[in-house]
Amino acid sequence: MNISEVAKRAGLPVKTVRYYEEIGLVRANRAANGYRSYGPRDLHRLAFVGRARSLGFSVLDCRTLLQLYDDPARASADVKAVAQTHLDEIDAKIEALRAMRDTLSTLVSACAGDQRPDCPILRGIAVSG
Repeated sequence: MNISEVAKRAGLPVKTVRYYEEIGLVRANRAANGYRSYGPRDLHRLAFVGRARSLGFSVLDCRTLLQLYDDPARASADVKAVAQTHLDEIDAKIEALRAMRDTLSTLVSACAGDQRPDCPILRGIAVSG
């Protein structure tokens, strides 16, 4: 498969496939004319990384997950540790977003939204900043 075909089949932009090759997540075969050629294994790896990225895993985490995936002697505990760390990070972000939402909701509720210049939202941001 050429790069555009493998990108399409993996559901990734061509630019992303090139980037993943550049950082060593995949290694395309090169023809004498310099064109990249990808096989089924490359397609699988690209789709794997694409799915992991869609779940929010970092490129470094994807590299680790690929190494674990390729290791038949891996311990599932190692895979779980990577996923658990990521899940904990997501939970922390959700909690931070909830706190932001609560603060903003309080500020919006306090604002009359009329023609007066007094604005609790701006005052609240100025105090919080």
